[in-house]
Amino acid sequence: MDGGEALAETLAAWGVEAAFAVPGESYLPVLAGLQRRANAIRLVTPRHESGVTFACAAYGRIAGKPAVGLVSRGPGSTNASIGLHVARQDSVPMLLVIGDVPTASKGREAFQEIDYHNMFSGIAKAVLEPEAAADVPAQAARALELAMAGRPGPVVLVMPKDISDGDAGLPAIPAPAPRAPLRPDPEAIAGAARRIDAAERPVVVAGELISFEGAEGPLAEFAEASGAAVTTAYRCQDAISNHHPAYIGHLEINRDDFQERAWEEADLVIAAGARLDGITTRDFSMIREDQTLIHIHPDAEVLGRWPSGAAIRADAGPALEALTAAVSNGGPARREWRAGLNRDFREFSKPGGVPVHGSVDLAEVTAEARRQLPPDAVVITDSGTFARWVHRYFRFGDPRTQAGPMAGAMGYGVPGGIGAALARPRSPVVVFVGDGGFLMTGQEAVTLVQERLPVKIVVCDNNAWGSILTSQQTRYGEDGIFGTRLESPDFEAVGRAYGLHASRVRETGEFAGALAAALAHPGPALIHLELDERDISPFTGSSQSYRV
Repeated sequence: MDGGEALAETLAAWGVEAAFAVPGESYLPVLAGLQRRANAIRLVTPRHESGVTFACAAYGRIAGKPAVGLVSRGPGSTNASIGLHVARQDSVPMLLVIGDVPTASKGREAFQEIDYHNMFSGIAKAVLEPEAAADVPAQAARALELAMAGRPGPVVLVMPKDISDGDAGLPAIPAPAPRAPLRPDPEAIAGAARRIDAAERPVVVAGELISFEGAEGPLAEFAEASGAAVTTAYRCQDAISNHHPAYIGHLEINRDDFQERAWEEADLVIAAGARLDGITTRDFSMIREDQTLIHIHPDAEVLGRWPSGAAIRADAGPALEALTAAVSNGGPARREWRAGLNRDFREFSKPGGVPVHGSVDLAEVTAEARRQLPPDAVVITDSGTFARWVHRYFRFGDPRTQAGPMAGAMGYGVPGGIGAALARPRSPVVVFVGDGGFLMTGQEAVTLVQERLPVKIVVCDNNAWGSILTSQQTRYGEDGIFGTRLESPDFEAVGRAYGLHASRVRETGEFAGALAAALAHPGPALIHLELDERDISPFTGSSQSYRV
């Protein structure tokens, strides 16, 4: 077999089920190998390389295992880099295969040549490259193992053309290596349990690795055993059922008064599977010197970024299970405090609390989506301030039902819907995307049509780069708005031209029928919401400086 077939055989042996590609001359033998294994690995071809890696990132988030992205050298790899960065910051597994120039051409600025080791060393867990076709299975297996190990993330496998074309013989395919859970040190658990028992008002920040590990159950059990309140890191709302009595909301860019009060009163923070990103921690400023931090994470580098009372290098699930067995019940005062915050959260997430200027109220739209969608529906939010309405008013219940870029990359939504649909083929997938984000990657709706993926797209159109426009207004006044207003196309017509069932919503009351019709349609569908640019965010008087 040649190197391309050796790669395809290794991917199939390791249980890879989804591949996304923009085909390229540089890796034709890989495509031929995938064609022969089409019964095991489904190949989907987005129209742009960013769509490849965004789809991979969403797949990894929902499936908890890597998809494979395939792109060609040079421009293909640079286009793909945005989704690679998302996978790194979101801690989701991914394998990106790049067809490269022949080995003999390297270092001579060959056509479309890039040094991928230098280019991706800061955002990929590793960049691997076989030296001979016979080395492909070992390198591919190593890449898949690394993508899942410790803190999951993206790995790049470079395939020079002569390696893909070369004779690999009959190489041995390494046996799949299941990810080994990283268990906590018992002494570290005992010390952390003592700190938890001594605290008056502990708060858990549940992070992205809860979903990856499938540790939602251990998190809920720990909350029951300890009486601790639970909040979730940015765009990790599905880490715990939002109906759980311990849940006190999501650490969004903006915070409500009850969340600010909860943080002020908390004396202990337990970061469980959270890297404590910039949004979650408000640019790394939120954990005070008088608050003890217990940080649970498998990556020593992540733990080293934060001074903590107890750094537990472990997976979140085993650590939470051990803590559940070790802590006391926290007493009635702790639970009463938590119950008050939970009541505030439930009130906060009811529509009607934020007046709107336009005829479409995104709070009511989001609540209606929750009413019509089953618990296992996957909801994806692209980057943009419109997403804060979904974050505030959509109540997540089932695990692995939320995807959205913690990295804040616009254009994630529609290709992310492709990845989510392959990861969860029996669940509805709904994408909320802004007009700006749709115009970046909305052409991937054509891929949905071709692949018969019944993803439903809700385009939130306010004819503006909304959060930036609001920041300009705040800083410079109305006369300072510059470069942030957009002229949107007729998205309903665009959807129909792409082959989707499409409709338009000009008033809130029209959305229920539009969504019901979209969900009833057997294929992909698009709903165009006409929004007022003044209804940027469901938070008043707050900074809008992040376009996420």
